[in-house]
Amino acid sequence: MHSDSTTALRQSRHALALLRRAAQPDLGHLGWAIAWLILAAALEVSGPIMGKMLIDQHLLPRHLDWPRMALLLGGCLASGWIASGLRYLQLVRLSGLAMRSVRRLRVAVYEHVLRLPMAFFDGAIVGQLVGRVTNDTEAVKTLYVQVLFVILDSSIVLIGTVCAMAWLDWHLMLIVLALLPAVLLIVFLYQRWSAPAVTRARALRSDINGQMAESIGGMSVLQASNAEGRFGARFRATNEAHYTARLAELRANAWLLRPALDMLNIVLLAVVIFSFGQRHMSAVDVGLLYAFISYIARVIEPLIQITMQFSQLQQSVVATARVAALLDEPDAPAYSPAAAPKAWAGPGAAPAVAIRALSFAYKENQTVLHDLNLDIPQGAFFGIVGHTGSGKSTLLSLLLRYYPVRHGGIAINGAPLDSIDNERFRAEVGLVPQDPFLLAASARENIDMGRGYSQAEIEAAARAAHAHDFILALEDGYDTALGENGSRLSSGQKQLIAIARALAGRPRILLLDEATSRIDSQTEQIVQSALHELRGTVTVIAIAHRLSTIREADRIIVLNHGRIAEAGAHDSLMAMEGGLYQRLYQLQQLAV
Repeated sequence: MHSDSTTALRQSRHALALLRRAAQPDLGHLGWAIAWLILAAALEVSGPIMGKMLIDQHLLPRHLDWPRMALLLGGCLASGWIASGLRYLQLVRLSGLAMRSVRRLRVAVYEHVLRLPMAFFDGAIVGQLVGRVTNDTEAVKTLYVQVLFVILDSSIVLIGTVCAMAWLDWHLMLIVLALLPAVLLIVFLYQRWSAPAVTRARALRSDINGQMAESIGGMSVLQASNAEGRFGARFRATNEAHYTARLAELRANAWLLRPALDMLNIVLLAVVIFSFGQRHMSAVDVGLLYAFISYIARVIEPLIQITMQFSQLQQSVVATARVAALLDEPDAPAYSPAAAPKAWAGPGAAPAVAIRALSFAYKENQTVLHDLNLDIPQGAFFGIVGHTGSGKSTLLSLLLRYYPVRHGGIAINGAPLDSIDNERFRAEVGLVPQDPFLLAASARENIDMGRGYSQAEIEAAARAAHAHDFILALEDGYDTALGENGSRLSSGQKQLIAIARALAGRPRILLLDEATSRIDSQTEQIVQSALHELRGTVTVIAIAHRLSTIREADRIIVLNHGRIAEAGAHDSLMAMEGGLYQRLYQLQQLAV
């Protein structure tokens, strides 16, 4: 129970901080909205006072001063109309403020996600991240429009009403306030009953989004594995749990919101009338009774409105806290140039990549790479091979700065890896991933990736990747829409587009992450030709599962359990009888 309270308090603080951040440019508008709501509340509270004056000063004593009576009656009507108009205008103002806040917040969340380190995405679920950017940011608008407006308006009306009752008759006001602890008890019970259900329902909705995105993304594997029934059962279980949580929330609403507070309204009205009658047996002040009956409704109704917002408030706080937690995730390290980075080799002799005493572990006492030392000269073509789990992909991730190097070091062109700013690093190092990522856009846009290259530069990159001819053969050439993730292209064509994209930036170092593992032999030969043409101008480091891709490499590094087991050209490694590379190559030849 204590843990739940601590979690709720932490979520509220995160939500409040995020609201302040999102609304910072519009705080002036929020101040004006509150000021106008105070004016609306003052006008609404003044209505019963004018009604009391009309009854006590004119109707009961039969003092029919028609101009003054018309003024009081008109004042009652005008105060209500103007108060309603002000509320409408401020609701519109708050809606605009909310939508601008959501707009800013979505951009901030999206841009923050783009800056997160790759280690974060190791455990991230795509559907849940999408839900935070879309659904959860929408909760900010709900907080402003449905929650903040109602709570502010109701609170201001409640305070104004209590002040008016105290001014008219503070004894009766104390009777009204004596029943407020019962209201607070109802609110407390509602929050304790519904808060866990609201939090669980929100989390389960994220699970629903995540399972849906996961299933759609892997639909081919799901159907091929005949797993539709199992995945359907898992989804039904999650959906049922979400339904149960929502049902618990609805039960809390049904018992503790409108019914309980309506009953309290009736009790309060009966107590006030009874107390009034006991005190005014001889001369009944009908105007005062009318004012207090009017004010009782204005006391209970705001409390009902505030309490009814708790459900939405809790959902919004949970969602907003989830967005805040995502924004609290630290960015990837902001690398900056050292004042005078010390070169790892003599002038003019710095290797393209230098690795010194490099060790790495994802988890403590589970070392993946052990004391690696390697120099890759400028313009060389190096291949890195090994069994699954040998550390190839980990080494590539360290070269790409996806994870910080804590033991040993890596230098690019003589400069330590952590002394190179991001812009220079991304310009000097290109990547061709194993699974090429393509935008649902044209071939031109997929090669350019928003970098602003000219058509000549894009075509030059496509020619270097041997992709120019097949792109021209498409119906609209470079302007042909490729479909979601390049659905209109073959695996080989998608990989050539990815190579062209990497070469468009004219990197000095090109990293290939098993770029030929999923393409046919003919496309592999095209890739090999492209790599051969880059030799001497671009340093190529190819992580390869298919050994034929790196057969012509200047040097092949064989990893085994995170250590360099063998190194040399293809022929020299094949000459090592019983060597690891020889066994790997022979196994692949047998499989062909």
